[in-house]
Amino acid sequence: MCRIGSIKSKVPVSPAKALKLMIPQQEGHDNSGFAMVMKDLYGIFSDYKDKPLLSLACTQRGAEMVEEYMDSHNFIQLAEWIPVPDRQPGLDIQAMPYYIFRNYDYPEYYKDKSEEEKGELLLDTRLALRKILEESGNGFVYSFWPDVLTLKEIGDPADIATYFHLWNENGCLLAKNIVAQCRQNTNYDIVRYAAHPFFLQGYTLCANGENTFFTKNKEFQKSLHRGYIGFESDSQNFLYTLHYVLHELKWPIEYFKHVITPLPFEEIDKREDKEVLTAIRQSLANLEINGPNTVIANLPDGRMMTCCDSKKLRPVVVGGDENMVAIASEVCGINEILPNRDMSKDIYPNEREVVVINNDLEVQRWKQ
Repeated sequence: MCRIGSIKSKVPVSPAKALKLMIPQQEGHDNSGFAMVMKDLYGIFSDYKDKPLLSLACTQRGAEMVEEYMDSHNFIQLAEWIPVPDRQPGLDIQAMPYYIFRNYDYPEYYKDKSEEEKGELLLDTRLALRKILEESGNGFVYSFWPDVLTLKEIGDPADIATYFHLWNENGCLLAKNIVAQCRQNTNYDIVRYAAHPFFLQGYTLCANGENTFFTKNKEFQKSLHRGYIGFESDSQNFLYTLHYVLHELKWPIEYFKHVITPLPFEEIDKREDKEVLTAIRQSLANLEINGPNTVIANLPDGRMMTCCDSKKLRPVVVGGDENMVAIASEVCGINEILPNRDMSKDIYPNEREVVVINNDLEVQRWKQ
């Protein structure tokens, strides 16, 4: 069982408020994982929102290797938060020795570069650090991007929240956008990188379902971009396609749905934009997905979105009040976050619909 959800608020929200809703209480959490990506950060990161933030879990030697690399590439450390964990006995968590969240300034020779050039530098840096730590077995690097914090761990999600004091509203971790997923009772081992959600150059995505076109997507995506690596989960296909459509091709968000779940040819023929949709289907057929999937994503500009395919097993729901809008893969999740909302205004997107939440908490919908 897994639940995925995202929260977008006008005011900063702490994980303590968000995660109690995301974590269902169950017995037996072997092979479970929890992850979250927080964006538009406040609290201890308020003064460094324009500076890249490195999120990693590592050994002591891994931390030294990261420091050596960053120093040799002229990154300037500005601030860091190293959480002091709750090591009480009996917690089900496969903890790493160190968790480091560190702000850096760009190298001096990158200060006047464009945002696109800075983004490419941050991607190359994260990939280089990931390779160094993976090859030596000394840790994991999850994200390196301004105003983004990523935490991933394996174990009982409730115990993970206890371990990192996520239940405590102490003001350290606050964000306007939180995307989180808890995966439980799976029949395979989850590695830390595989915990959802996934992040790439400002794009965050998690999915609930199975993509049976995983191998087809993966092999094609490897040829498209150097950042499309790992493939610890089929849901990374969704993230890489979202990044490819919006970041690389620079298409409007409406076309993402046409790429991953194209309309049948007989429906395409009835549309005014049939030539465009036919070209998409023919040229990007290897990015199509298949399976009962729900997609929830956060875009670099702060907007959140959700869409489903036609074989979804349970409805995704969007609901909110004057201060917050939440997306959850199951209605019980959003009931925990916003129990007093006006439920008559809830949105249950159909399989041909995309829903986007903008920065003013306005909900936009369109048909495929």
